[in-house]
Amino acid sequence: MTELTAPVAPAASATAALFDTVASPEAAIAHFAARLAVEADVSDVAAALAEGGAGFVLVDTRSDEAWAQGHVPGAVHLPRRRIAEEGTALVGPGTAVVVYCWGPGCNGATRAALEFARLGHPVKEMIGGFEYWVREGFAYETADGLAQLAADPLTNVGRSGLGGSPAAGAGGISCDC
Repeated sequence: MTELTAPVAPAASATAALFDTVASPEAAIAHFAARLAVEADVSDVAAALAEGGAGFVLVDTRSDEAWAQGHVPGAVHLPRRRIAEEGTALVGPGTAVVVYCWGPGCNGATRAALEFARLGHPVKEMIGGFEYWVREGFAYETADGLAQLAADPLTNVGRSGLGGSPAAGAGGISCDC
Protein backbone atom coordinates (compact mmCIF):
# COMPACT_ATOMS: atom_id res chain seq x y z
CA MET A 1 0.00 0.00 0.00
CA THR A 2 1.25 3.49 -0.80
CA GLU A 3 1.55 5.69 2.26
CA LEU A 4 -0.75 8.70 2.40
CA THR A 5 0.90 11.93 3.46
CA ALA A 6 -1.92 12.61 5.95
CA PRO A 7 -3.39 9.27 7.06
CA VAL A 8 -7.14 9.37 7.55
CA ALA A 9 -9.06 6.99 9.82
CA PRO A 10 -11.05 4.60 7.55
CA ALA A 11 -14.37 5.45 9.25
CA ALA A 12 -13.77 9.18 8.84
CA SER A 13 -13.64 9.31 5.06
CA ALA A 14 -14.82 7.41 2.01
CA THR A 15 -11.62 8.57 0.30
CA ALA A 16 -9.54 6.66 2.83
CA ALA A 17 -11.39 3.46 1.94
CA LEU A 18 -10.81 4.16 -1.74
CA PHE A 19 -7.07 4.10 -1.15
CA ASP A 20 -6.92 1.18 1.30
CA THR A 21 -5.23 -0.70 -1.52
CA VAL A 22 -3.36 1.24 -4.18
CA ALA A 23 -0.75 0.27 -6.73
CA SER A 24 2.72 1.70 -6.57
CA PRO A 25 3.49 4.33 -9.23
CA GLU A 26 5.64 1.74 -11.01
CA ALA A 27 2.80 -0.82 -11.06
CA ALA A 28 0.36 1.86 -12.26
CA ILE A 29 2.74 2.85 -15.06
CA ALA A 30 3.03 -0.76 -16.20
CA HIS A 31 -0.74 -1.27 -16.03
CA PHE A 32 -1.75 1.85 -17.94
CA ALA A 33 1.03 1.48 -20.52
CA ALA A 34 -0.16 -2.07 -21.15
CA ARG A 35 -3.74 -0.87 -21.66
CA LEU A 36 -2.62 1.75 -24.17
CA ALA A 37 -0.73 -0.96 -26.04
CA VAL A 38 -3.96 -2.88 -26.65
CA GLU A 39 -6.69 -0.20 -26.72
CA ALA A 40 -7.53 2.78 -28.90
CA ASP A 41 -10.50 5.10 -28.60
CA VAL A 42 -12.82 5.97 -31.46
CA SER A 43 -11.29 9.42 -31.93
CA ASP A 44 -7.82 7.92 -32.39
CA VAL A 45 -9.14 5.35 -34.87
CA ALA A 46 -11.06 8.04 -36.79
CA ALA A 47 -7.94 10.21 -36.97
CA ALA A 48 -5.82 7.30 -38.21
CA LEU A 49 -8.40 6.43 -40.88
CA ALA A 50 -8.68 10.08 -41.95
CA GLU A 51 -4.90 10.26 -42.45
CA GLY A 52 -5.13 7.39 -44.95
CA GLY A 53 -2.72 4.50 -45.15
CA ALA A 54 -3.57 3.69 -41.54
CA GLY A 55 -1.49 0.51 -41.59
CA PHE A 56 -4.16 -1.64 -39.99
CA VAL A 57 -7.35 -3.48 -40.86
CA LEU A 58 -10.45 -2.33 -38.98
CA VAL A 59 -12.68 -5.32 -38.23
CA ASP A 60 -16.31 -5.14 -37.17
CA THR A 61 -16.90 -8.29 -35.12
CA ARG A 62 -20.67 -7.94 -34.67
CA SER A 63 -23.42 -10.11 -36.13
CA ASP A 64 -24.65 -9.86 -39.73
CA GLU A 65 -27.77 -8.03 -38.50
CA ALA A 66 -25.76 -5.46 -36.56
CA TRP A 67 -23.40 -4.91 -39.52
CA ALA A 68 -26.41 -4.28 -41.76
CA GLN A 69 -27.73 -1.60 -39.38
CA GLY A 70 -24.50 0.37 -39.79
CA HIS A 71 -20.73 0.10 -39.53
CA VAL A 72 -17.59 2.21 -39.62
CA PRO A 73 -16.65 3.20 -43.20
CA GLY A 74 -13.73 1.10 -44.40
CA ALA A 75 -14.24 -1.65 -41.84
CA VAL A 76 -14.41 -5.27 -42.89
CA HIS A 77 -16.96 -7.60 -41.38
CA LEU A 78 -15.95 -10.77 -39.56
CA PRO A 79 -18.13 -11.89 -36.66
CA ARG A 80 -16.07 -12.99 -33.68
CA ARG A 81 -17.15 -16.63 -33.85
CA ARG A 82 -15.64 -16.93 -37.36
CA ILE A 83 -12.24 -15.31 -36.68
CA ALA A 84 -10.35 -18.52 -35.86
CA GLU A 85 -11.44 -20.11 -39.17
CA GLU A 86 -11.53 -17.06 -41.48
CA GLY A 87 -9.25 -14.44 -39.92
CA THR A 88 -6.07 -15.51 -41.71
CA ALA A 89 -7.79 -15.45 -45.11
CA LEU A 90 -9.23 -11.98 -44.46
CA VAL A 91 -6.18 -10.34 -42.87
CA GLY A 92 -2.65 -11.02 -44.11
CA PRO A 93 -0.09 -12.53 -41.72
CA GLY A 94 1.36 -10.01 -39.28
CA THR A 95 -1.00 -7.22 -40.35
CA ALA A 96 -2.11 -4.99 -37.49
CA VAL A 97 -5.80 -5.23 -36.61
CA VAL A 98 -8.20 -2.95 -34.73
CA VAL A 99 -11.42 -4.66 -33.69
CA TYR A 100 -14.73 -3.31 -32.48
CA CYS A 101 -18.07 -4.65 -31.37
CA TRP A 102 -21.21 -2.85 -30.19
CA GLY A 103 -20.06 -0.81 -27.20
CA PRO A 104 -18.63 -0.71 -23.72
CA GLY A 105 -21.25 -3.10 -22.36
CA CYS A 106 -20.10 -5.85 -24.71
CA ASN A 107 -16.90 -7.89 -24.51
CA GLY A 108 -17.16 -9.22 -28.07
CA ALA A 109 -14.29 -7.00 -29.25
CA THR A 110 -12.12 -8.20 -26.37
CA ARG A 111 -12.78 -11.80 -27.38
CA ALA A 112 -12.13 -10.93 -31.03
CA ALA A 113 -8.84 -9.22 -30.14
CA LEU A 114 -7.78 -12.37 -28.31
CA GLU A 115 -8.58 -14.48 -31.38
CA PHE A 116 -6.55 -12.20 -33.69
CA ALA A 117 -3.65 -12.22 -31.20
CA ARG A 118 -3.76 -16.03 -31.21
CA LEU A 119 -3.45 -15.85 -35.01
CA GLY A 120 -0.27 -13.79 -34.57
CA HIS A 121 -1.57 -10.30 -35.30
CA PRO A 122 -0.69 -7.11 -33.45
CA VAL A 123 -4.13 -6.06 -32.30
CA LYS A 124 -5.97 -3.25 -30.51
CA GLU A 125 -9.54 -3.02 -29.31
CA MET A 126 -11.47 0.14 -30.22
CA ILE A 127 -12.94 0.97 -26.83
CA GLY A 128 -16.44 2.35 -26.96
CA GLY A 129 -17.16 0.31 -30.07
CA PHE A 130 -19.70 1.22 -32.71
CA GLU A 131 -21.95 2.84 -30.10
CA TYR A 132 -19.37 5.51 -29.31
CA TRP A 133 -18.39 5.89 -32.97
CA VAL A 134 -21.96 7.02 -33.62
CA ARG A 135 -22.35 8.93 -30.34
CA GLU A 136 -19.22 10.98 -31.06
CA GLY A 137 -20.75 12.08 -34.36
CA PHE A 138 -18.65 10.14 -36.86
CA ALA A 139 -20.25 9.05 -40.14
CA TYR A 140 -21.18 5.41 -40.58
CA GLU A 141 -22.24 3.28 -43.53
CA THR A 142 -25.69 1.76 -44.00
CA ALA A 143 -27.38 0.00 -46.91
CA ASP A 144 -28.72 3.44 -47.91
CA GLY A 145 -25.27 5.11 -47.85
CA LEU A 146 -23.50 7.25 -45.29
CA ALA A 147 -25.38 8.40 -42.20
CA GLN A 148 -24.30 10.66 -39.39
CA LEU A 149 -25.93 11.80 -36.18
CA ALA A 150 -25.10 14.91 -34.23
CA ALA A 151 -22.49 14.26 -31.58
CA ASP A 152 -23.83 13.45 -28.13
CA PRO A 153 -22.57 16.41 -26.08
CA LEU A 154 -22.01 14.12 -23.09
CA THR A 155 -19.47 11.92 -24.87
CA ASN A 156 -16.95 14.51 -25.90
CA VAL A 157 -16.25 17.94 -24.48
CA GLY A 158 -13.89 19.99 -26.62
CA ARG A 159 -12.17 23.28 -25.87
CA SER A 160 -15.02 25.23 -27.44
CA GLY A 161 -17.57 23.69 -25.09
CA LEU A 162 -19.86 20.71 -25.32
CA GLY A 163 -19.40 18.65 -28.45
CA GLY A 164 -16.07 20.04 -29.63
CA SER A 165 -15.77 22.22 -32.70
CA PRO A 166 -15.64 21.64 -36.46
CA ALA A 167 -11.94 22.54 -36.41
CA ALA A 168 -11.26 20.12 -33.57
CA GLY A 169 -10.28 17.10 -35.66
CA ALA A 170 -11.69 14.25 -37.72
CA GLY A 171 -15.45 14.62 -37.97
CA GLY A 172 -15.44 17.79 -35.87
CA ILE A 173 -14.86 15.89 -32.65
CA SER A 174 -11.94 16.37 -30.30
CA CYS A 175 -11.25 14.54 -27.09
CA ASP A 176 -8.85 17.14 -25.66
CA CYS A 177 -7.93 14.57 -23.00
